[in-house]
Amino acid sequence: MAEKHFKYVILGGGVAAGYAAREFVKLGLNPGELAIISKESVAPYERPALSKGYLFPQGAARLPGFHVCVGSGGERLLPEWYAEKGIELMLGTEIVKADLASKTLTSAADVIIKYDILIIATGSTVIRLSDFGVQGADANNIFYLREIDDADKLVAAIHAKKDGKAVIVGGGYIGLELGAALKINNLDVTMVYPEPWCMPRLFTAGIAAFYEGYYANKGIKIIKGTVAVGFDSDANGDVTAVRLKDGRVLEADIVVVGVGGRPLITLFKGQVEEEKGGIKTDGFFKTSIPDVYAVGDVATFPLKLYNEQRRVEHVDHARKSAEQAVKAIKAAEEGKPIEEYDYLPYFYSRSFDLSWQFYGDNVGDTILFGDNDPTSAKPKFGTYWIKEGKVVGVFLESGSPEENKSIAKVAKLQPPVQDPEQLEKEGLAFASKI
Repeated sequence: MAEKHFKYVILGGGVAAGYAAREFVKLGLNPGELAIISKESVAPYERPALSKGYLFPQGAARLPGFHVCVGSGGERLLPEWYAEKGIELMLGTEIVKADLASKTLTSAADVIIKYDILIIATGSTVIRLSDFGVQGADANNIFYLREIDDADKLVAAIHAKKDGKAVIVGGGYIGLELGAALKINNLDVTMVYPEPWCMPRLFTAGIAAFYEGYYANKGIKIIKGTVAVGFDSDANGDVTAVRLKDGRVLEADIVVVGVGGRPLITLFKGQVEEEKGGIKTDGFFKTSIPDVYAVGDVATFPLKLYNEQRRVEHVDHARKSAEQAVKAIKAAEEGKPIEEYDYLPYFYSRSFDLSWQFYGDNVGDTILFGDNDPTSAKPKFGTYWIKEGKVVGVFLESGSPEENKSIAKVAKLQPPVQDPEQLEKEGLAFASKI
């Protein structure tokens, strides 16, 4: 049985792995000290591109264009960068066993990888309809989007089913972004989701009404309050229709499912303390096991701003938590203190000509401001969340870089609000003067 040993191992080859590698190099790394183990066959890349630019009919994003760290305006780390820095990229490698007590990982090919320090950056996996026993859910041309291979298969289907009918199952991030991408590819798009409005984990009814109206004006049909309960397929096994719980049957050449994800932590079950569905960490992303760190989607960490433990599934946190863990590892080696992670939750999305950003916490009362008419030539609107007399969260559609900076500042500083009616009148001006 082949055996390898590294000082540092990053398990997972997504966004967090790339940003962690860059931070290691920045803080001092000797050749041969670091390995990145990834089931994917390509070097770390900016995953958000898959549901946006990768699917464009013209000028589509392709690798090497969106390898990390271009998503945050940094230098692009091509595969050769890792080789130059003496970092071993173990691509196409699936780990089937992790023994944290003996600091060993075992691959599907029976290679033993020993480490001194482990960073768990395994991310999330998509929830599949077949997990719930949905009839016919394994038909061809039913897609999930998580990795570049998934995106390649979807692109091939878009070309094969030119001008065909697409059904999107789910009204969250993936649903909205892919609904737009498929429409831009001239497919006939219908979206189906069980909730009363889209993106219910973040959007208020008022915010959602704008996007649903905008999508409807683009010709996207939206069916709410029901779910897919089965799929029909032809003799070749290709999907032909989606059957809904309310009895409707939708013709479909392509189905894309986006009904959420779950953190990939099965390898570590019973070996490490868990909380809220993730691996519990401190403000340095240290787990309950010495020399084991967890970052990104899998980490449940102390969110200092709100004095609670939280798990955040977003690319911004994947980047920043990875950098924080590496800083903590290097600081511990040098016997130096560093600040605890102090994160401001941040989410964003782009579709059609729209682009929104959200900072903070979406709890409390809400105040909608601006022009949220989906038929406006240049709609621009936002929402403040107010809890205990303070602004704790801000959402803004079509903000300029300066305006987005100002809403981030508001969410971080949590200024008091004396008069909610006045805040509604002031709208974005309130944020600009903080």
